[in-house]
Amino acid sequence: MKRALISVSDKTGLIELAQTLSKSGYELVSTGGTAERLQSAGISVTPVSSVTGFPECLDGRVKTLHPKIHGGILAIRDNPDHMRTLVELQIEPIDLLVINLYPFRETVMKEGVTQNQCIEQIDIGGPSMLRAAAKNFHDVTVLVDPQDYARILAEISQDGCTTLQTRRYLARKVFEHTASYDAMIAEYFKTLTNEDPESDLLTIAYERVDTLRYGENPHQKASFYRSVLPSELSLSEAEQLNGKELSYNNIADTDAAVALLREFEEPTVVAVKHANPCGVGSAGSLLEAWQKAYEADSVSIYGGIVAFNRIVDQAVAAATHGVFIEVMIAPDYTPDALALLQKRKNLRVLRLSDVARPIDPHKHAIKHVYGGLLVQNEDTVVLDWETCRTVTREQVSDDQIEDLIFAMKVVKHTKSNAIVLAKDKQTVGIGPGQPNRITSVEIAVRRSDGKAEGSVMASDAFFPFDDCVRAAAQAGVRAVIHPGGSIRDQESIDACDELGLAMVFTGIRHFRH
Repeated sequence: MKRALISVSDKTGLIELAQTLSKSGYELVSTGGTAERLQSAGISVTPVSSVTGFPECLDGRVKTLHPKIHGGILAIRDNPDHMRTLVELQIEPIDLLVINLYPFRETVMKEGVTQNQCIEQIDIGGPSMLRAAAKNFHDVTVLVDPQDYARILAEISQDGCTTLQTRRYLARKVFEHTASYDAMIAEYFKTLTNEDPESDLLTIAYERVDTLRYGENPHQKASFYRSVLPSELSLSEAEQLNGKELSYNNIADTDAAVALLREFEEPTVVAVKHANPCGVGSAGSLLEAWQKAYEADSVSIYGGIVAFNRIVDQAVAAATHGVFIEVMIAPDYTPDALALLQKRKNLRVLRLSDVARPIDPHKHAIKHVYGGLLVQNEDTVVLDWETCRTVTREQVSDDQIEDLIFAMKVVKHTKSNAIVLAKDKQTVGIGPGQPNRITSVEIAVRRSDGKAEGSVMASDAFFPFDDCVRAAAQAGVRAVIHPGGSIRDQESIDACDELGLAMVFTGIRHFRH
């Protein structure tokens, strides 16, 4: 008789699986709650303690850590010495293992959970058995995911056993699963210490949320994964209320829009196209903020992503009518606003309640390079005006200070080299992603379409020459903010003094690649 050991926290499909295995001639061995569930369904079960001859102990911490379990899993069936040892030690082979691990993630995500409660959900015996069975996939079938039950039952019902190809596939899933499980635990332990969270080993675990139609381009395959232990805002938690499925580019651009939106506390609307902001507005009301964002660049917003940091009401929803938007995301929508938006079948409407939650200063940014990763702290520095220096004879007004801070928030989320022109908490011209800064200035001025008069200019890095401030002054810019630090800073300061501009140094660079 073949033997199957079953010990699961997720009871999905358990009874059907056990009934089919029992009918197929398997002896079922089980532990604790799993055994109770099977027995209550009238299924014959052998307690694991009857196999080991040793009772469960230490409040269930030790159940299956025993040679009669691991020997039965690890023995190579066509190795005569292994099989002779099993006979000598009176160990029965275990041919099929069904294990899913203690719900560690679900536990740590609960409100008010204690450290001891989390620690007790770190599975020890389960991963040990899973890894043993996966190592011996040539002889042992191992199941860690209820979604695979049907495939296994079909093969056993048809052929009496599983195929080697299936067992190899299941072994891969086991090692992925246990690696992910351990990565979750490592992440949790980082929260328990004041030590530097950086480590020589980077362990990250993500699970697939969706298989996307394609990637950035139709010839590229793509999927959307989320962290298995989310500690930060997650777009995977957004609820889609309308429209077609999200594309790769939709998700990437929505992420860029949300990242910028989270810089602002007052009602703000952010429009993004190809990961760059194309219109941003802040105001006393969301409707006015929308009008500012739209009028900032009514051409580029076409087919873009729009993010709101307040509940969208009917007036705001109506104001967006006639503007082709790919994705709209907000903390919520009033019922009449949602009813209006749902009439637009091509508009993807997302709701994410904490979309405007302040940025986590401990968040990391990861960039793939050939053969490795670059990891850095997210650029979460908040501009402190008290640390800024006005370096020109011309001083900035209170209104200009607000606009300079506003423009720096936007330029921080614009691809380098980046220039942002702003006035009255509205972007009037954005020059992103150019290999030289003067071209970024020229693009921002051109995009302003004559609205740069009286505006301020923010730059993500210093000005290498005075040509940038001269071009800005000619367009009507009255104040400039940038990190400073060029060996030719004085030339730019002198040009500002000559042209009557105010210039402020922040001392903080905001490159974005």
